[in-house]
Amino acid sequence: MILDGFHKIFREKTVLITGHTGFQGAWLTLWLKLLGAKIIGYSLEPPTKPSLFESLNLQNELTHIVADIRDKKKLFDSINSHKPDFVFHLAAQSLVRASYERPVDTFEINIIGTVNILEAIRNCESIKSCVIMTSDKCYDNKIHYSPHLEDDPMGGYDPYSASKGSAELVTSAYRNSFFSNNKSETEIATARAGNVIGGGDWAKDRIIPDSIRSICNHQNIRIRNPNFVRPWQYVLEPLSGILWLAAKMYLEKKKFSGAWNFGPSVNQKHISVKDLVSIIIEKWNSNIDFEIEKNSNDLYESPSLTIDSSKANKYLGWKTTFSIDEAINETVLWYKKFVDGNTNMQKFTIQQIDNYIINAKENNLIWAN
Repeated sequence: MILDGFHKIFREKTVLITGHTGFQGAWLTLWLKLLGAKIIGYSLEPPTKPSLFESLNLQNELTHIVADIRDKKKLFDSINSHKPDFVFHLAAQSLVRASYERPVDTFEINIIGTVNILEAIRNCESIKSCVIMTSDKCYDNKIHYSPHLEDDPMGGYDPYSASKGSAELVTSAYRNSFFSNNKSETEIATARAGNVIGGGDWAKDRIIPDSIRSICNHQNIRIRNPNFVRPWQYVLEPLSGILWLAAKMYLEKKKFSGAWNFGPSVNQKHISVKDLVSIIIEKWNSNIDFEIEKNSNDLYESPSLTIDSSKANKYLGWKTTFSIDEAINETVLWYKKFVDGNTNMQKFTIQQIDNYIINAKENNLIWAN
């Protein structure tokens, strides 16, 4: 059991995670279980087959509430019944291309869902710390190549990005209106993470799971936008950030509420989609290739997006520790173990968390001790 880290603040605490059946939610759930937390999960059933949540056999290791974030009464009843100390809000419609297909659902889930969680929190006195995950796509990205800072304008060309920018504005309004006075015991922050990669993501139209499926089917990997650049990072990087942020808000009132970027250093090499796919093929030792999809630009996506995480580095002592090569290596290794079919995936995933913590300790990150 991994019980150290984050000043042991989560041990024996009740933690509500919305979206715990999703990719990042399942990683966060497992890590918090290892930290000794009592987990209350609130989410729809796993969104994919296979799913990381089921691969890790997590359903019997927490209070598993299957419900929609838009169901205000169910959400309120769940929070008031379990009275969590911490809330991590990850429930979302998280795919850009799906937002073009289902814009109304995207806006309802990502905006009204955020309103619901904030309204529930302000009516539950037990909650001391809440982190709402939005996205690096929340910014009004004008196709410039300067990394976004937290006080840059919110925006979004596509429905997904606009919904995340709106969620940030909603959270800011609630924080200023209901949580900033001295009477409130609850701290509220938002986290804007760069593009996350790691084992167990099976979502459609994401480059890593699409690549793994193509490799396993001995088909060339189809790429829509080969030259697009994103701030790729290993899944545990932003999760370590939000865990440490939540802990700091719990320990030091009125100092850490607000918006935070969690992404690789602006000095770290940012690679394109085609470079990422080429490295995956090489690490898998596959003989397939990639090909560019025709008519791939039918739906707009920004060609370049980077964020500046110097605020988190300065005030939280947080930074990424894995290079892009290490992040891809850990990701490919997870999928290889899964495809092999003879590996206890929960045990192996715990080993990857442990390996990440060892790396963080070697880099003298304060949260790892």
